[in-house]
Amino acid sequence: MTKTITIAPVRRTVTVNVSQAKAFEVFTARLDAWWPKSHHIGGAPLKSSAIEPRVGGRWYTVHEDGSECTVGTVSVWDPPNRLVHSWDINAMWKSDATVASEVEVRFIAEGSSRTRVELEHRNFERLGAEGGEAMRAAIDGSGGWSAILELYRQDAEAA
Repeated sequence: MTKTITIAPVRRTVTVNVSQAKAFEVFTARLDAWWPKSHHIGGAPLKSSAIEPRVGGRWYTVHEDGSECTVGTVSVWDPPNRLVHSWDINAMWKSDATVASEVEVRFIAEGSSRTRVELEHRNFERLGAEGGEAMRAAIDGSGGWSAILELYRQDAEAA
């Protein structure tokens, strides 16, 4: 008998004092402005981060040695409402699409200049029980999505 594991998703919400369209644009087109340079899986320091704006587009990083790493692939591109992409990173923090978890980001207008951003990082069980729990713990920790979304909020409101 095969045992199925389920690992709870990480859910985070942040409210930004910008329009829904601006919130989506900053999250996607300005990723390089707010994504922390310390958070990458490349072998050299991070130079830039980008999301290609289309279904099938990559979230990728470029490093100071010219190398690139794929973080994920866009599966839903619905501006200014929603973005879904894979998280092609295994529990050893290496690029590996065979165990991809998934990140969904929803942008919900709460007025003309206020947007609630809801992020859900899910499907950690694809990394196996031990790897999935380790990845979830890291993403849920102090340097994970909460801290990253705060950097995003600050950049969105300053842009």
